[in-house]
Amino acid sequence: MPEIREMAEELKEIERIAAHSHIKGLGVKGLKAEFIADGFVGQVEAREAAAIVVKLIKEGKFAGRGILLVGPPGSGKTALAIGIARELGKDVPFVHLAASEIYSAEIKKTEFLTQVLRKAIGVRIREIRKVYEGEVVELDIKYKPHPYNPYYQIPIGATIKLETKDESKKLNVDQTFAIQLIQQNVEVGDIIALDVESGRVYKYGKSERVVKASEESLYAEKPVPLPEGKVLKEKEFVYVVSLHQLDLARAKSEIDLASIFFGAGRKEIDNEIRKEVDELVREWVKEGKAELIPGVVFIDECSLLDIETFAFLNRAMEQELAPIFIFATNRGVATIRGTDYKAPHAMPIDLLDRLLIINTKPYNKDEIKEIIKIKAKNDKIEIDENALEYLTELGEKNSLRYALQLLAPAWIVAREEKEKKIKKEHIERVEKLFVDVKRSVEYVKKFEKQFLEY
Repeated sequence: MPEIREMAEELKEIERIAAHSHIKGLGVKGLKAEFIADGFVGQVEAREAAAIVVKLIKEGKFAGRGILLVGPPGSGKTALAIGIARELGKDVPFVHLAASEIYSAEIKKTEFLTQVLRKAIGVRIREIRKVYEGEVVELDIKYKPHPYNPYYQIPIGATIKLETKDESKKLNVDQTFAIQLIQQNVEVGDIIALDVESGRVYKYGKSERVVKASEESLYAEKPVPLPEGKVLKEKEFVYVVSLHQLDLARAKSEIDLASIFFGAGRKEIDNEIRKEVDELVREWVKEGKAELIPGVVFIDECSLLDIETFAFLNRAMEQELAPIFIFATNRGVATIRGTDYKAPHAMPIDLLDRLLIINTKPYNKDEIKEIIKIKAKNDKIEIDENALEYLTELGEKNSLRYALQLLAPAWIVAREEKEKKIKKEHIERVEKLFVDVKRSVEYVKKFEKQFLEY
């Protein structure tokens, strides 16, 4: 069982950044997108198209269909998919899958895809739970080097102080909670609850007193009142689990036994177990204890999928309870994997016919500048105007991703020189040290004869 222990010693605040955590929705009013809103910059037409799709889904007029996002790398396809999920509701499951993962899995493709689909079907359950609830006033995530990659840090636990109007407690939580704190981008000032029995973290939003104390209108979400009473309490709790999580819970004894002899890893789940779970969920729904929430499956690099996988997904879209499928690609006309046929976006025509296609466009200079400013602000990085202008030019000349990747190294250089802000010379230095794709290709061509050939 996940562990929480109440603590007495002091701790330090830690800052974390989660990818796309700043995306709160599509940034639309009605069906009109604002230039900068909900974490988005630009991509107005794509966001307005996505807003229409969200409306169709909510009105129940999108069954058996999906979305295809087409655009160059770094043009916001993943952000757009997350924005759609956010607009559908905060409890809507979102499963992000790279097509290449299907072929690197230890289990059969059909089993892998079935697990993905069931991860994207949520069950909202209501029951009385024992929780630690309050505003996060102190937080420290503890890390250690990954056992197989010492350059990569993994969370091993956390200490956290929660406060209500009447009480405060310091807690020591295990890795299960620490991972969720990072995934949900929990930080000081958030109102959260820690479910003792299930090991879940629930983030409600920013505390009212934090929002009121802020001089800037940084928070688009409605602030949450500071809880009253004890930090540890029993309350009616509403939470969402996926069908796959229920499958794993039902099969837990078998999985644990297998891991003793064969090691931990992915395991195929017996269809009988899934039938038992489905029957249990039907009973909960009839009794009013639960409701089903179809989620979103986002498949990136979809041009890497083969014809068998496309056939499986095409059939899955026709099921009565199916998630919303969002595909993304940067390919034009290409060969469908597993065949000799070429098709638009390397996808079968019968599947393309049932998809609404949304194009994302490369960002212009003004949009690149605003995105860099948002990234720097989220990463707690200070950058002066000259450095920002120069970095914007690099993003326009090379790529947005290259410009964003230079932020962190430049900040390291600036701090080493005891500077409080990144200056243009810091960007110029790291630009020389970390080359873009074009310069890398030129380098290879220049020394082509000296490179090994196989």
